[in-house]
Amino acid sequence: MKIATIGLDLAKNVFQVHGVNEHGVAVLRKQLKRNQVAPFFERLEPCLIGIEACGGAHYWAAKLTGLGHRVKMMAPQFVKPYVKTNKNDALDAEAICEAVTRPNMRFVPAKSPEQQSVLALHTARESFVHARSAQANQIRGLLIEFGLIVPQGIRHVYERVPELIEDASNELPGRFRLLIDRLLQHLKELDRQVRELEREIEVWHRANEVSRRLETIPGIGPITASALVASAGDPSNFKNARQFAAWIGLVPHQNSSGGKTQLLGISKRGDVYLRTLLIHGGRALVQLAKTRADRASTWLGRLVGRRHHNIAAVAMANKNARLAWALLSTGKAYEPMHALTAAA
Repeated sequence: MKIATIGLDLAKNVFQVHGVNEHGVAVLRKQLKRNQVAPFFERLEPCLIGIEACGGAHYWAAKLTGLGHRVKMMAPQFVKPYVKTNKNDALDAEAICEAVTRPNMRFVPAKSPEQQSVLALHTARESFVHARSAQANQIRGLLIEFGLIVPQGIRHVYERVPELIEDASNELPGRFRLLIDRLLQHLKELDRQVRELEREIEVWHRANEVSRRLETIPGIGPITASALVASAGDPSNFKNARQFAAWIGLVPHQNSSGGKTQLLGISKRGDVYLRTLLIHGGRALVQLAKTRADRASTWLGRLVGRRHHNIAAVAMANKNARLAWALLSTGKAYEPMHALTAAA
């Protein structure tokens, strides 16, 4: 029994295997416990294994690759069209096995443990940032119930709330003052956690030559640069800069038919975190472009003059994503005057 391709449906405890031979005929249907997966694939001859990009996918991709197999990961939404009728583990594994053999299938690049560890720092930092914003908004909301208004922004919470707690003229109940003080201390602790994680990311960024090169692009700082390096990995996984920008979700969403092209807003596919960081960087450049004396002579300045600032920020994010791919693929440093030098 020669197995050419296997579809492996991952799970926490029960894994489903579906294998076919070189003619596409099913020759293996098997359910494995977690501790049976590695011994089972050790006994198999090297073959193509398809898995969905989900929790634990990178671990199993590295594990099975180490056993001599060729592993390819796919986004779940690309596998779903191959599921026949109802959904169960066996049909999912069969769909994965069918999808991985398609010549036009898009695959997810595997990440190294180093990349995963850096992305874990970014994930934890983002979680603390969201919790910090939620905590600040909760404090503001509770104070509104007593007629005390604190402007938006964490800075205003730090400045105004201690004064309100100590002010005896506002007639706040004692237990409420203690509660707000406790919430404020929690907010400071969340802020401390964010700063510590940012310092860890900064240390990794300074030790990585590729990440430092990306930081030279205007609008990209250590956080964005390290996230780009850890997420993108090998730039050869993308054909060109536009495909890289599309992977992040910064290209127009199409709804074309009958030869009529209709371009909508950005597709918002791909990595939400990367897209957010790049757009924030683009928004900072847009604000800077509005204050420059020579704004009429720059590409971004002219764009800001004729389009909404949000559109300009996304356009700048798209441009920075393409620049990042160019630096990743060529290994060169960013040259601000490259376009003018080439034209001359």
